[in-house]
Amino acid sequence: MPAWLIRGLVLALVYAAAAVGVAWADVFHRDAMTVVTSVVFAAMLGIALTWGAIDGWLRLPERARTWVYAALTAGPVAGIAYVIGRAVFIDQTGVSALGVQLTSGAAFFVLLVIVPAWLGQFVGRRVSPDPATPIADTEDTGDTRDAGQPSGDATG
Repeated sequence: MPAWLIRGLVLALVYAAAAVGVAWADVFHRDAMTVVTSVVFAAMLGIALTWGAIDGWLRLPERARTWVYAALTAGPVAGIAYVIGRAVFIDQTGVSALGVQLTSGAAFFVLLVIVPAWLGQFVGRRVSPDPATPIADTEDTGDTRDAGQPSGDATG
């Protein structure tokens, strides 16, 4: 299975579950909506940001294209899953809500995936050491010469 499909489906399910959770809180616990919305929104952004940072840190090939495809997959799938979840768990939302979720809702989910993922890739790429740089010996031997350089004497 392609990496973009895995990322897209996982994030679609997570985002749809989060959106259904916020809608549930809006219906049954209106007094806590500010906190619930903020925490869920931050968690949703954090997941894509972290996953993108890991991809950047690992320097996966074609990671930007992978995240574009993942976002374009996650948007409509999350919209459909949101309508299904809301219909089952909250207020029996009908098929009429599907049009909105496949247009503006999907676009919002796409942005919630692609922007933090690209930011995470940028950060992850900066955190990782340059692969061309040799890893220095971390053991402290008291020797002031560069690690890996020949010593020049016969004893080693």
